[in-house]
Amino acid sequence: MPVLVIANPKGGVGKTTLATNVAGYFASQGHAVMLGDADRQQSSRLWLGLRPAAARPITTWDVGADLIAKPPKGTTHVVLDTPAGLHGWRFNDVVKLADKVIVPLQPSVFDIFATRAFLDQLAEHRHAGKVQVGIVGMRVDSRTLAADKLRSFVESLGLPVLGYVRDTQNYIHLAARGLSLFDVVPGRVEKDLAQWGGICRWLDQ
Repeated sequence: MPVLVIANPKGGVGKTTLATNVAGYFASQGHAVMLGDADRQQSSRLWLGLRPAAARPITTWDVGADLIAKPPKGTTHVVLDTPAGLHGWRFNDVVKLADKVIVPLQPSVFDIFATRAFLDQLAEHRHAGKVQVGIVGMRVDSRTLAADKLRSFVESLGLPVLGYVRDTQNYIHLAARGLSLFDVVPGRVEKDLAQWGGICRWLDQ
């Protein structure tokens, strides 16, 4: 049962957007998906509460302040949305639990430096073969100089850039209805699905 963690100690970088859409992708592939929310804001849990009954099922995963409950039998894929400020023993517990970690990162010098120590820690776990780590550039145009700088920085750590997610209202409108890109007619979100190609291939590995 793969456990995928969305993590970045900096707030406002798009963790919940990634978590809900990853869960939506797994559900679209017919998997029995659980989505956990370790963030105090509980945005992912709110999203699940908005999800229509007709959508592919995604169940909630009980995540407490100090303990993450073991998913019940029958679950095939787990996605965990984590809070800002993830560090110390909580970081270690999450990494021990994870098979894969996706780090959403915006292409600004402030976001990069705020995340540098965290990425260094993850790189150590990755080199030790304990977890697979991938970066997703958030709210970025892959053709820009900012995207090039982000790619160069991440590659210097030995971490792959899985893709770039553009700044679009599609995510906001879908989230308000408890939906992901993978719950609607593909033609409505064609550009966004194209950006998810590399991310989905990595998820399926």
